[in-house]
Amino acid sequence: MSQLKQDPAALPGADGTRHGWAPRLQQEARLRQLEDVLARQPVAGDAIAVEIERAVLLGALDRRAEAQLAFIDILRRAPQNFSALNEFGTLLTNMGAIDAACRVYAEAILHHPDHPMARVNLANLLLRANRHAEARQHYEAVLRINPEHAEAHQGLGAVLSDLGDRAAARRHFQKGFRNHAVSTLPYRGTKPPVALLQLVSSGGGNIPTAVFLDDCTFLTSVIVADYLDPQVALPPHQLIFNAIGDADLCQPALEAARRLIARTAAPVINDPRAVMKTGRIDNARRLGAVPGVVTPRTIAMARDVLAGPNGAAAVAQRKFTFPLLLRSPGYHTGRNFILVEQASELAAAAANLPGDDLLVIQYLDARGGDGNARKYRVMMIGGEIYPLHLAISRKWKVHYFTSDMADKPDHRAEEAIFLGDMAAALGDKAMKALEGIRDALGLDYAGIDFGLAPNGDLLLFEANATMVIAAPDADERWAYRCAAISRIIDAVVAMIMQKSAAAPSAARASNPKNASNAR
Repeated sequence: MSQLKQDPAALPGADGTRHGWAPRLQQEARLRQLEDVLARQPVAGDAIAVEIERAVLLGALDRRAEAQLAFIDILRRAPQNFSALNEFGTLLTNMGAIDAACRVYAEAILHHPDHPMARVNLANLLLRANRHAEARQHYEAVLRINPEHAEAHQGLGAVLSDLGDRAAARRHFQKGFRNHAVSTLPYRGTKPPVALLQLVSSGGGNIPTAVFLDDCTFLTSVIVADYLDPQVALPPHQLIFNAIGDADLCQPALEAARRLIARTAAPVINDPRAVMKTGRIDNARRLGAVPGVVTPRTIAMARDVLAGPNGAAAVAQRKFTFPLLLRSPGYHTGRNFILVEQASELAAAAANLPGDDLLVIQYLDARGGDGNARKYRVMMIGGEIYPLHLAISRKWKVHYFTSDMADKPDHRAEEAIFLGDMAAALGDKAMKALEGIRDALGLDYAGIDFGLAPNGDLLLFEANATMVIAAPDADERWAYRCAAISRIIDAVVAMIMQKSAAAPSAARASNPKNASNAR
C-alpha cells in the first residue's frame, strides 16, 4: 500500500509554508482516504496495514477512544501483528495507561523477540518507573541485536546516569545522540502551532513539561543541548523553553544551551545563565543573604574522605555537627539523600551513596509544635508566586507522595488554608522572603521548597527550576487542590504565549552564520 502513504514532513502548513507538521485537515483527508479504501476492499491482503494506519491517525486526531477500539479489533484478528501491538502500546502510553502499554509491549516482545523497537518502548516506560534493572536488560538486549541502535544507547545512558555511573552514561550518550540530538514531537492541533524549542540535558535534571506543553497548541522540537552539533540549523521556532534545570548535574548542557541561544533572536524562558547560578552550594550562600531566609550551610566533599576512617574528623574541621544531611548531587524526589544522626554512622552512609563528591548539608529542623515536619512548595511563574502544596509528615524527609496527607483530614485542611490564602498562612516575613528569593533567582519558571521557623523565618530547602507540577488523581480527597494547580498551569501557558507573541515576526532556524544577529 505504498501508494497510500504520505510524508507528513512534506505537507504544507496552513499558511502555505513548510513547517514539518501534518495539519489536521490533511490528516482528516488521509483518514477519509483510508476509510474509503477499507470500504471498497474490506478483505484485501493489505487491509490490516491500512487499518493500522487508520487507527494511528485516529489517535493523532485525538479520537483516542475510537483508536483504542480499532486496535483491539485489529488484534482480535491478528494478535501477533507487530505494528499493531507496537502502535497500540504507543497510543496507550499517550493516554497515560502505562501498565496496559507495558503489557502490550511485552506481548510484542514475546512474539517478536528480535525486533528492537518494542523493547526500547517498554524499557523507556520501565525507566520512567525507576525499574532500572529491567529497563537495562531490554536496552542491552537491543544493543546485542543492533550495536548502533541510537535510542537504546540513549536509554541505557539514562539508566547508568540514574545509577551514578555517569562516565559510562556519557559513552552511551555520545553514541545515542550523535546525529540524533533533535526530535520533533507530534502536533495534534487544528490551527497553526506555536513553534517552540525545548532544550534538555542528556543526563536528566530537566523540568517536566508535559503538563503544560499541550500538543494541540505547541509544536515542540526537543534539543539535547549537550550533544547538538553547532553546525546543525535550529528548527523553526518562535521561542525557546530551556528545560535544563539542575545546575549541579547539567553544567555542560547549560553551557551548550548558553551558546545555542546566542544563535537566535527568539525569546528565552529560563535563561541558562540564570539557571547556572542555582546550584545548592551557590543557593545556600547567596540566598542566605536575603532577609528572613535561613539557608543550610552546604559544601562538597570527596566521598572517599567521608567514607574513610577520618571522615567524621574532616566534617568536624569544617564546623559541621550531627545530625547532618548527605546528598549525591543531581538526584531529586529524595533519592540518594539521607540523614546521618551521629558521627559513627557517617562512613557507612557515605559509602552507600553514588558519586565521587557528596554534598554535606546542615540539618534544618522544620518540625512544628506537634512534632510533624512541614514542607511548603510555591511556584514562581513569570514573576508571580503561586502556592502549589503543603506536605506534612512525621518523617524528616518530606515528599508529598510519601507524606501523611492522604490519611490525615486535618493535614489536608491545613493545606487547603495555605492554598486558599498563602499570605495569611505564611505571614508577612515569609512572604517578603519568598519575594527576595524570586528576585535573586531571576527565573521565569522555578519553585521553592521551604519550612517555617517559630519566629517566621523561611527555612530554605531547595530553590531551582526542576520543580514538578503534579496534578492529583481523581480521588475526591484532593478536589481542594485542583484550583491551585490549574492556576499555575494556566499561568505557565499564559507566560509562554506572551513570550511567543514577542518573537520576531517570522520564526526562523538559525545557524552559525547568523550568530552576529544574536541578542
